[in-house]
Amino acid sequence: MPPEKSDQNIAAVPFAGEVTVEQVYNQKEQLSGKRIRIRGKVVKVNNDIMNRNWIHIHDGTGKSGSEDLLITSGQSANKGDQIVAEGIVTVDKDFGAGYSYGVLLENAQITIEKE
Repeated sequence: MPPEKSDQNIAAVPFAGEVTVEQVYNQKEQLSGKRIRIRGKVVKVNNDIMNRNWIHIHDGTGKSGSEDLLITSGQSANKGDQIVAEGIVTVDKDFGAGYSYGVLLENAQITIEKE
């Protein structure tokens, strides 16, 4: 089941040093292999698959097909959490078993923001 669409515009103007989901998709080749920081709302979580947690975020940027960014981490979050993630941008990653992604953020450190 695809993650639900979030219409909340969280990061239309990112904090200094952060990027938006849309920027990750639009600049994926330039960002590949680089550490980035991104903020978004968790829309889907799958824990402990292939020894990592799979967290999908939206920040209100991007278009259909590029509004959802997958983050892998040893840490987890809950659906609805507002998080900041810092990790390495990976492009065209194929984990096998149907897990193939054009862009994702791997091995991220997650900070859950307080409301």
